[in-house]
Amino acid sequence: MRKLGPADLAIFLAIAQHRSFRKAAVELGVTASALSHALRSLEERLEIRLVNRTTRSVALTDAGQQLFSRVNPAFLDIEDALEDLNAFRGQPSGKLRINAARVAAKLVLLPIISKFLQAYPAVEVELLVNDALVDMVAEGCDAGVRFGEMVAADMIALPIGPRHRFAVVASPGYFVQHPEPVTPHDLSRQPCIRYRFAGGSFYRWEFEKGGIELEIEVAGPLTLGDQDLMIGAALDGAGLAYLFEEQVQTLIVEGRLQRVLEDWCPYYPGFFLYYPSRRQLPTAMRAFVDFLKVSR
Repeated sequence: MRKLGPADLAIFLAIAQHRSFRKAAVELGVTASALSHALRSLEERLEIRLVNRTTRSVALTDAGQQLFSRVNPAFLDIEDALEDLNAFRGQPSGKLRINAARVAAKLVLLPIISKFLQAYPAVEVELLVNDALVDMVAEGCDAGVRFGEMVAADMIALPIGPRHRFAVVASPGYFVQHPEPVTPHDLSRQPCIRYRFAGGSFYRWEFEKGGIELEIEVAGPLTLGDQDLMIGAALDGAGLAYLFEEQVQTLIVEGRLQRVLEDWCPYYPGFFLYYPSRRQLPTAMRAFVDFLKVSR
């Protein structure tokens, strides 16, 4: 058996971590077919199968799982050792990949990233916008941004940006034909613009007043999966919409949208940057975390 090198093991580790040839290929900068061929060559030299693959799934064999468990910590040690060398550089450098929901990216994250890049020009940031709740680690990201209740318990979470609250709005023309709702229960008798998550479920509108908390499953003829489209539909009189206050505040001031149930819309803690707990953060990630702490 020809001696294996770090590059051979790096190929296997990428596939094992992502459980996907396509995602591993993106990380390594090669094609999925080339990666599959390289793994097959590795297995032939080892004379043992490491991965079971079908057209729909990738899973480690018992031998593959054992190899991954033994080799992965060693590679993490190597990564940490290389990161230590960054202390000898004049400033942090490297790449940072962040996954965020579209509204979080627009309202909070992009302004922060722009200021961060001005302070650390040697760092590159890739922002992946995805409204679905994805496995941030499996996607090869360093961090993610979501609401606090959507952050897994095993992650380190850091609040970013101000508190947020929602607003129930519709066009003035809408209220010519429909009465203003006085309580959230009145929404059941009015057409609402519903939001469907990427995973398929509908968002239930959340309200709170005087210690009373409500979640209302609204109904209506229009369902959308993009909040910018919801703003446009509300402006066109399609129904009531439930959106972030920051998204519609200017339109409310201009009189193009009218707000209702404001006293039922409390403030929420807002968005959190979350990332896995590791012995040592990559230099670019550590710089970003420290930048957020100072900027709060």
